[in-house]
Amino acid sequence: MTTDSAVTNTPPTTSAPHDGEGYSHALGNRQVGMIAVGGAIGVGLFLGAGKRLVTMGPSLIFAYAICGIAAFFVMRALAELVLHKPTAGSFVNYSREFVGPWAGFVTGWMYWLNWAMAGVAEITAVGEYMHKWLPHLPNWISCLVALGLLVLANMVSVKVFGEMEFWFSVLKVTAIVVFLVVGLGLLFSHAHIGHYTASPSNIVDHGGLFPHGFGVCLLAFQSVIFAFAGIELVGVAAGEAKDPHKIIPKAVNSVIWRIAVFYIGSVLLLTMLMPWSGYDAGESPFVTLFSSLGIPGIGDVMNLIVLTAALSSTNSGLYSTGRILRALADRGEAPKFTVKMSRRHVPYGAIALTGVVYLLGIALNYVVPSQAFDVASEISSLGVIFTWGMLIICQMRLRKKAMAGELERPAFRMPGAPFTGWATLGFLALVVVLMGFAGGSTAIAFWSIPVLLIVFFVSWRVISRRDRERLEVS
Repeated sequence: MTTDSAVTNTPPTTSAPHDGEGYSHALGNRQVGMIAVGGAIGVGLFLGAGKRLVTMGPSLIFAYAICGIAAFFVMRALAELVLHKPTAGSFVNYSREFVGPWAGFVTGWMYWLNWAMAGVAEITAVGEYMHKWLPHLPNWISCLVALGLLVLANMVSVKVFGEMEFWFSVLKVTAIVVFLVVGLGLLFSHAHIGHYTASPSNIVDHGGLFPHGFGVCLLAFQSVIFAFAGIELVGVAAGEAKDPHKIIPKAVNSVIWRIAVFYIGSVLLLTMLMPWSGYDAGESPFVTLFSSLGIPGIGDVMNLIVLTAALSSTNSGLYSTGRILRALADRGEAPKFTVKMSRRHVPYGAIALTGVVYLLGIALNYVVPSQAFDVASEISSLGVIFTWGMLIICQMRLRKKAMAGELERPAFRMPGAPFTGWATLGFLALVVVLMGFAGGSTAIAFWSIPVLLIVFFVSWRVISRRDRERLEVS
């Protein structure tokens, strides 16, 4: 019988027809590491933190910390699965191997739904950000140009994607580091910022840690998880990494301190430099802070950062959905053309399908009210929560099989398993339940769950019947 001390891998019990075949292992340590960083920093921090500060106050620090712990365990579960079998199909193949064929089907399409909905909002936002510099240029032109460049980059090769995401991440990380250094200097010098004085007392002097009550903090967990969406991208990139067994543990372990520093540290510093009530829900808190200092050109700088975050998210969406769709197409669970690979080892059919959805999103921006895009963002978070939960379940099944002697676990494992796995699943279930009480677009997304269940149930029945008929004919 295999025990927890086992450190080697045996071949997986199942495999997809291609199972990663045809991909080039061109992503190095530098690129995969920065992809992990970029996945943890996005518009959710640069822009979304302003709205959350206004509605939650300092309790946002608590929300980031709790959700960050869950994110860490999800990433450790993912790392164990990746080291068991690195594959570009990632979540689809793990769900199929450890839970069942239906789980791979649902997980793949839920993850695609996540990036499809998020990408629609992100690529549309690019036009809004560009409007600051080119006010007379129609937004749809900026969106089309940006989408065209990103699709082209993803079509050329995975190395081009990796380089773009590397530099996107460098810019985002540099911006946060600069803020932390400058912010600490302002705090220690008790600088006057607008009508306020930088001081740790700003955290509690304006209604305490929970100015709007603890319930508001609980209801915000879903939006905070959405802010963390993308950290799991490193699991997809592992299938094209040069040395995943060496790269992935480092990248995954770095996620927790990056969340602690970039999210918790930034919000903590923001609430000490200015009271939470001094920020604007419709503006990046970083812009609000530096504008209060009277620093010229800060609006342009932060606009560039937020634009970069939107481009990075769209870029990652094209990359990840391309690999996930091909994994689905391997089993006949996605359109046939999405399985096709180019000479440069790129799943161009799958990337093109997601690109078309993003293109439709640009068109819909002119006929659908902005509330619809809020709903799209909330629905996309369901994909994140489902994917995270499925990764935990897969890790638990992997561990169970290892204990039964059916396979051997990697040396890099999820700490505290299986208890941390059950705790994380319970937390994610709580987040979904709380969505029903949030109201607005979040509640609409919650009530879309039955619709999604029906669609997936019917679709899987059709696919299963088709496969049975093929077997009978053969």
